[in-house]
Amino acid sequence: MSTTLRFGTAGLRAPVGSGPDRMNVSTVTRATGGVAAWLKERQERQERQDGPISVAVGYDSRYGSHAMARAAAETFAGAGFDVTLIAHPAPTPVIAWLVKHRGLDAGVQITASHNPRGDNGYKLYLAGGSQLVSPADREIEAHIDAQPAAPDVPRSTTVSLDLGAVDGYVSAVAAPLASGEGKVLAARRDLRVLYTALHGVGGSTLEESFRSAGFNRPDTVVPQRWPDPEFPTVDFPNPEEPGACDLLLAQASAASSDQRPDLLVALDPDADRCMLGIPDASAPLGYRMLRGDETGPLLAQRALEHNGAGGAGSTGNTPVVATTVVSSCLLGRIAAARGWEFRETMTGFKNLSRAADGTDGELAYAYEEAIGTCPFPQVVADKDGFATALLAATWAAELKDRGTSLQDELDRLDAEFGPVRTAQISVRCDSTQDAATLVADWAQSPPAGLAAGGDAGGMDVGALDGTDSANAASGVRLTWTSDDGLGYRVIARASGTEPKAKFYLQVAGGPDDGIAAVESALAELAATVRQAVPGS
Repeated sequence: MSTTLRFGTAGLRAPVGSGPDRMNVSTVTRATGGVAAWLKERQERQERQDGPISVAVGYDSRYGSHAMARAAAETFAGAGFDVTLIAHPAPTPVIAWLVKHRGLDAGVQITASHNPRGDNGYKLYLAGGSQLVSPADREIEAHIDAQPAAPDVPRSTTVSLDLGAVDGYVSAVAAPLASGEGKVLAARRDLRVLYTALHGVGGSTLEESFRSAGFNRPDTVVPQRWPDPEFPTVDFPNPEEPGACDLLLAQASAASSDQRPDLLVALDPDADRCMLGIPDASAPLGYRMLRGDETGPLLAQRALEHNGAGGAGSTGNTPVVATTVVSSCLLGRIAAARGWEFRETMTGFKNLSRAADGTDGELAYAYEEAIGTCPFPQVVADKDGFATALLAATWAAELKDRGTSLQDELDRLDAEFGPVRTAQISVRCDSTQDAATLVADWAQSPPAGLAAGGDAGGMDVGALDGTDSANAASGVRLTWTSDDGLGYRVIARASGTEPKAKFYLQVAGGPDDGIAAVESALAELAATVRQAVPGS
């Protein structure tokens, strides 16, 4: 007998199909009925009587997305809400922007982001454009359980179609980077950018965003340019997955010397995440893709300059920058030197977007190692692939005009703050429970020999949620220092959206430590972890 699809902080995500444990119109209808009941209850608790609750609904191009979005919109309308449905498939950052820009009470995006082709999902944003956090998910789940069968949930066709949401978003995301200076615009037109949309909905929006910021239209990987729910050229539509960027790298490498791109951009299918690539003569194809832990610290200073908060001497409150517990420690080092307030949260932008809560400042920048970056929280309070690509391109154009590059800036960070290198090892499991069990085994008994070359007796084992090390609900963190003074960290956690166990590795040196030594140590650590992890 099928189980019921449960509502979590990521909303819903599951294979498309029939039954209560799959994504379909019925599960979306009942879920939306529960969300609507929760929003009404929330309004009553807040004693708000300022008109109907307002929501927006968007969707991508995966199988069933339009039908599910229509069902969600009509269910909200049936609850008496003021409902806007984006009229065509659109990227996830558009709905996050729309909720914030229009002061809506909530927004829903039908998308499975970078999940495999058979999946779809339901992502909920609350007022301000941030994703929900616990205990809201448990409260919503209780309301969903109380809903009648899908045909009995009230629906109404009184829904407004929005034809201009994407255009409004494009104007907003390009605004922080706008320039009327001829020299700046000439440099931007001289930058060659090649991108892939990975068969998702980001292509047209990326091209329009670049045009609005003064760039020529970027070149594209044509076989992956248009939305296709089959994702025919990739096994998994995630830029981080092996092989996903092969066509992008091959096209860049094959370009003639006068047409070679200066910057590569890989969006995930709903375009809230962006992976950057840069020229690298030592790489097999002359380019390499940057990990999120390279992109995140690299763009931080530039983002804060555009936010008007570039350093400790900026006016106003101290800017808050944030990353997650599994990300590189480099942003924290930069923040300490620049006078920014640094916050570290649990994984997910649902937590990062709230990193400044309880501080005197406002969130100015956030990133997570899984190629998610929030350069302009005042525009979109969530990860945003377009803002990330635009910020990188504007800086790359300026650097190219001066005869330097983004690689030079990465080298400068190494020299100033010491080399920090990270890696991730993912293990696909048969179920989420199997992934959790694998992580729990690490929490109970860290693999022997992990701290080879260091003080194994000095290894610190702790849970990510701050409780005892046997609690693997959030994951386990192992840290130690080697005999030569390098700092080691291994974090194991189960994915919140896929049946995966993830292992995050870091080796951190100081300004006097050589890059080669740190990278060699990371390679040895990765080999040790792979030997200890079945299926890696």
